[in-house]
Amino acid sequence: MAEMKKAVITVLGSDQKGIIAKVSDVLFRHDVNILDISQTILSGLFNMVLIADISSANCDFSALSDALTAFGQERNLQVRVQRSEIFEAMHQI
Repeated sequence: MAEMKKAVITVLGSDQKGIIAKVSDVLFRHDVNILDISQTILSGLFNMVLIADISSANCDFSALSDALTAFGQERNLQVRVQRSEIFEAMHQI
């Protein structure tokens, strides 16, 4: 069985309707599964961290990142997409 590939997606910006729905839609259209999600709103500032399984994505990592970045630019949000291996490597000795 192939090892699961994960991505960490963060979204930060002014709170507005539909952020989670639109991010979910972008991921759905690219055949990416949401594994875990956490979001908070503090003083009108929206913050979300999402872990996604990108193993079955119907595009490469760069195309997925570009699609999410484009969404962020349309909504004036900062969106970052990073491979989870970066975080896992930081915690290995």
